[in-house]
Amino acid sequence: MSIQILVSLLCAAATTVLASDLLLKNGDFESPPRNVSPTATNPYFLLTQSNPIPAWTFNGTVQYVTSGPNVSLPGDGHAIQLGLDGSINQTFIADGAYMYVLTFTLAPGGENCSTASALAVSTPDDTAQFYLEQRYGKEAWESHARGFMNLVRKGVPVNLELKSQPTEADPNITCGPVIDTLLLKGVDPPRVYSGNELINGDLEIGPEFLINSTEGILLDAVTDTAQSALQGWTVMGTVKYIDSNHYKVPQGKAAIEIVSGSLGGIQQTLVLQKGWTYNLSFVMGDANDTCMGDFILGVQAGSTSNNFTMQSNGTGSTQSFSMKFKADHSEPTAISFISYTDSQSRDLEFCGPVIDNVVLGASYGTRLEVYSGILYSCIVFLVMVLSKTM
Repeated sequence: MSIQILVSLLCAAATTVLASDLLLKNGDFESPPRNVSPTATNPYFLLTQSNPIPAWTFNGTVQYVTSGPNVSLPGDGHAIQLGLDGSINQTFIADGAYMYVLTFTLAPGGENCSTASALAVSTPDDTAQFYLEQRYGKEAWESHARGFMNLVRKGVPVNLELKSQPTEADPNITCGPVIDTLLLKGVDPPRVYSGNELINGDLEIGPEFLINSTEGILLDAVTDTAQSALQGWTVMGTVKYIDSNHYKVPQGKAAIEIVSGSLGGIQQTLVLQKGWTYNLSFVMGDANDTCMGDFILGVQAGSTSNNFTMQSNGTGSTQSFSMKFKADHSEPTAISFISYTDSQSRDLEFCGPVIDNVVLGASYGTRLEVYSGILYSCIVFLVMVLSKTM
């Protein structure tokens, strides 16, 4: 077994350990309040300070929700609905991870909720807003993810708050968001392995997938890798993090599908050697979700850009591509993948190209030139040493 393969396997094992060590208690809300008695006609149970949801504290109006004919939830389970003034909190203990990734589900609030307010997810140093869009999957509910840096040392308590965030600009908001299935995991620091200059080029380090969910996880636009659930990458538009159990993934267990149409995609910025020639390779495909047609993907590496086209048959087709470019300067270089295609599946869900196995490396000619230069320097140095001893 090669060293590169061994390192990859060890990395995957470490990631698996961290992923299984979820930090939130009662994140699926399946441990109910005492004396809860929702019925099929009234699936909502108002929480009180003397009868809260286990492991969570709350403020304002918060209801315990049971799935039914008017409320769709993952696994037909339970959830929490925040009133327009509602919030829930849980304090977890930092475990020394480099950063944390939170996965959660948003669901519609039932037939009397025409428009739900946004959800604000906050830690002491970060806040982000999320909206229920209902454009990218078959279910009424959808899963989102967010990353945030660990700015405290191991053993320090960290407060996580989820709060209803109504906006004055939208007078049609009638209720707060419904939240379910929160999964929080720690992630190791980013690493670069032999043969690939990119962090997380195989896209395997991302949010935790929901058990038995067939919908993937939506990653919203984020410009800072410290807030990205996809380690090493920023996101433009909306992409879906997909797993190999329910989608066609070209390699490994996870990939991304660009679902928001034109100008959606991912990007990574890194420092390259000025004057070196690099080779960038990747796999494009479809997720086996009946997303058919011509996928047009724009790939940019510094000042070099190319468009790549693949004919998708919607049944899991894949195609490998590559391009060469020269690093023009020693400043950070952006590597980006942007979709120029607006696509919908047979079920009228927004969909798009799948990206996986992105590899960046100095070309063979550049490496040979560097090695030759080193060898030449060594020979000159050796001749100088020998001439002085003779």
